[in-house]
Amino acid sequence: MDEKKKTQGRLRRFLIFLLTLIVVLAVVLVAAYRDGTGFDVLRRYFSYGTSEGSGAVPFTYDASTSNRFAPMGGGLAMVSATAAQVMTAKESCTQEVKMTHPAIDVGKDHMVAYDIGGTSLYVLSAQETMLELKAEAEEPFLSANLNGSDYLAVTSEKRGYKGSVSVYDPSGELLFSFHSSDRFVTDGYVLENCRSVAVVTLGQKDSTFLSTVVIYPLDSEEPSGSYTISDGMVLAMGGVNGRLATVSDTQLTFADESGGVKGTYSYGGGYLREYDLGGGDFVPLLLNRYKAGSVGRLVTVSNSGEEIASLDVNDEVFNLSAAGRYVAVLYADRLVIYTEELQEYAILMDTSSARDVLVRPDGSALLLESEKATLFLP
Repeated sequence: MDEKKKTQGRLRRFLIFLLTLIVVLAVVLVAAYRDGTGFDVLRRYFSYGTSEGSGAVPFTYDASTSNRFAPMGGGLAMVSATAAQVMTAKESCTQEVKMTHPAIDVGKDHMVAYDIGGTSLYVLSAQETMLELKAEAEEPFLSANLNGSDYLAVTSEKRGYKGSVSVYDPSGELLFSFHSSDRFVTDGYVLENCRSVAVVTLGQKDSTFLSTVVIYPLDSEEPSGSYTISDGMVLAMGGVNGRLATVSDTQLTFADESGGVKGTYSYGGGYLREYDLGGGDFVPLLLNRYKAGSVGRLVTVSNSGEEIASLDVNDEVFNLSAAGRYVAVLYADRLVIYTEELQEYAILMDTSSARDVLVRPDGSALLLESEKATLFLP
């Protein structure tokens, strides 16, 4: 009889445990079905052993006002005037550099570090330096971008031309090179299909300033399409859910792989303060009402140019970061992580020591201090 009672007790405890597990999973699945965030709770739990909290991570670096950061998978990429680094929990790659105006971009497994207006460019993985380019003093680098498959587009000045764009595959092999004779070239980005490159050229028409984005197949010197942004300077390009996004000082534009415009979002007289092209299927913009000050709007825009949500902002914003379905905004006194509908997902107070924030697709965020990074789990 005692053995029978013990067996029944174990069975009862197991059934209680199983029922509790089913209830928890049901709650998570309901949340996941509603907005997708429930799955991110599970992702954080399996990645970090917990789904909430904050603490140090093994990412340290030298303090410098020249530091530039970008998220790279579960790690951190950084460049400064003296070093380029890829840091993960298990390994790190460091490349000594000498740069005056360091800049950074990341792809899937690679980062590119380059000197704007300088002659040095490096591509790093977490294990090694993949590519090193040196330019002549008369042909400095202007920009460098990696797409989601680690294809690299490098824009530079070129003697006898008004600019040049070169494309390299993930192994560092040169695939394409374009020299412009009639219009200045400022930027380039390999489309997510990895078969074409978008090139930004500058010009004028009827006394109006124009930025034209021209699409070139990587196996041809003849363009396959183009579109024009009137009265606007293109500041950045990137891929947003299969479409090419171009951010200018007056509007946000989305185009397909042939250069057909699929949507635009005008700032309506607002002044662009912050943006990030890292969102899964949206772009966040911080638009100030005035050239100076902190009064403005935070908006999220779909890749068809439609406004998803808008939020009035009256506090000082240090910066913002987007990834997956989240946008993190680092205010002067707190960090707020929003969903793309600008619903508050998580808040962390007392962030006065943080200089920057990088949100990840699972909703976690790296708070970057002067010499170390801290992980925040909502």
